[in-house]
Amino acid sequence: MNDKLHLAPIRNPRRAIDIGTGTGTWAVDFAEKYPNTSIIGTDLSPIQPETKPPNLAFEIDDCCSDWVYPKNHFDYIHIRQLYGSVADWPRFYNECYDHLTPGGYIEQAELNPVLKSDDGSIVPGDLLDQCGILAAQAGESLGKTLLVEKSMQDDIARAGFTDVVKTTYKWPIGAWSNDARLKELGKWNLLHWQKGLESWTLRSFTKHMGWTYEAVKKWNADVHRAMRERKYHAYQDVSVVYARKPLR
Repeated sequence: MNDKLHLAPIRNPRRAIDIGTGTGTWAVDFAEKYPNTSIIGTDLSPIQPETKPPNLAFEIDDCCSDWVYPKNHFDYIHIRQLYGSVADWPRFYNECYDHLTPGGYIEQAELNPVLKSDDGSIVPGDLLDQCGILAAQAGESLGKTLLVEKSMQDDIARAGFTDVVKTTYKWPIGAWSNDARLKELGKWNLLHWQKGLESWTLRSFTKHMGWTYEAVKKWNADVHRAMRERKYHAYQDVSVVYARKPLR
């Protein structure tokens, strides 16, 4: 996003909410950029910093439950990386619609676990190709899709939002790109996979897909090894969708 906090054309919203705020980094940056905006960051886990801007509050909340906020309350709703966390996306978007002020914006950023290559270095059936297939299966077994990056644009439009805009970026995995910025991004994304793969797969593959612990550990090790091979020029799609609630 070229260091932008958001793509939606908002201007000094009165009230905003960051759903799935995680460590709260984005919410802190947003609160500092918009000091006159009252912003709430929500998450299931209390892992946010105690030191924060005065216009920011963190709350423990489940976005999949009935929302407790007034209707037509927020001017901006921000959502990021909730893939695999929501069972009923249409219901979730309806809640967003009901709680946005007319003319307010929703914005969602999601990555797709399906790995791609533009040069054919990932071929159907190979190890990195299986990542996307298994991610889709894991999401289905959990009842919470991991492929929301592909569906969110249409689902947001179906909820009644207008002026829907989708922007997609390529996130390399590894430092294979000739572009300096993408090379740096690829290093960080490779680290993201190295640190996160076991937490993404161990429980879902063993509990919901019937794998043994040993099989998951071996598969993860094979994926880590493949991602370090220079022959693969893998990347992921990361998309941002924003849309507006009609004035009437």
